Amino acid sequence: MTDRELIVPRAMQRIVDRAGYIPAIRLGATVFCAGQVGRTVDLAVISDPEAQFLACWENLRVVLEAAGCTFEDVVDMTTYHVDMAKHMPIFRQVKNRIFPHGTCAWTSIGVSELAHPGLLVEIKCVAAKSQPETDDVTVELIMAPAAPAEARP
Repeated sequence: MTDRELIVPRAMQRIVDRAGYIPAIRLGATVFCAGQVGRTVDLAVISDPEAQFLACWENLRVVLEAAGCTFEDVVDMTTYHVDMAKHMPIFRQVKNRIFPHGTCAWTSIGVSELAHPGLLVEIKCVAAKSQPETDDVTVELIMAPAAPAEARP
């Protein structure tokens, strides 16, 4: 099995205990964030759409920070929307205030419902933390010796 690190921000321990949900997993320099929604720390769904979207982004920020990342490190994002036509304009306004514009691949999907009644959006993403550059890296290519001519087909 590969080495992987479970990312569980302190504020999200309740959902882990309740549902076995892990907010993110780091594998090398890549962080896979599970879907975040607009809930309070007590897991209550926020009813106001704009406030729910703000909380959703804040929850995602908390997960990324716990993994040592920021929104700038996000390379792929998928958003799932209930009643997309109605809520997308306000979602975009909130997103544009918080998330860097044009910095990652983004797929937006309309769905009939999410995990709990009242949830309007869920955001999942993948972040990649760049490795520090160094000039002291030596790459050595090791090749197996060629087979003798008589052994070749």
